[in-house]
Amino acid sequence: MAKGSMQNRYISNQKIENPFVSDAQFDGLFPYSIQHLTKQHWTPLYVARKAAGFLATEKGARVLDIGSGVGKFCLAAASMLPDAFFYGVEQRSRLVYYADKVKNLLRLENVSFRYSNFTQLNFCDYDHFYFYNSFYENFVGTDKIDHSLYYSTELYHYYNRYLYKQLEKRPPGTKLVTYQSLEDEVPKCYRVVGMERNNLLKFWRKI
Repeated sequence: MAKGSMQNRYISNQKIENPFVSDAQFDGLFPYSIQHLTKQHWTPLYVARKAAGFLATEKGARVLDIGSGVGKFCLAAASMLPDAFFYGVEQRSRLVYYADKVKNLLRLENVSFRYSNFTQLNFCDYDHFYFYNSFYENFVGTDKIDHSLYYSTELYHYYNRYLYKQLEKRPPGTKLVTYQSLEDEVPKCYRVVGMERNNLLKFWRKI
């Protein structure tokens, strides 16, 4: 275990007054082994707020984050919109562990994390979707969260085809937010209805 392992393993039990004031404040809830990944792999709070505000306009909306990491999008969105429900699916158990720890620390009841591959989910259980290009690390030469998974270009294409087909099956009116995506996963029946962050953040609706 790494130097300072006790700090890397446990999150403080003290609730921060408002961890959503800034990215640095939020990231401070996590050990350094998680914090140093934030710029490359975790959703910025500004993006989380914009995405959540678009995806969860109706009361009781169920929003799925595909590849939720340590849950930054879901946690920020759940705090902002208590009448909607946010679900994260992540295939690294240690990241789900940290996401659950912070969820409990912040006493958020409208967020849930699942340790699983997203292909094991029933997409009918969700209304709208958030996607921060969680498949991209399958390309050679890209920054990886860790080396606990198998990576390949073939897997990138498989995941994109699978997500494409699932999104294609969703009813008209389904909303999708992509961030830093190559858009291979977006079916042609979805239309862009807004863009921000130099077009890296896109808001889609199925017609």
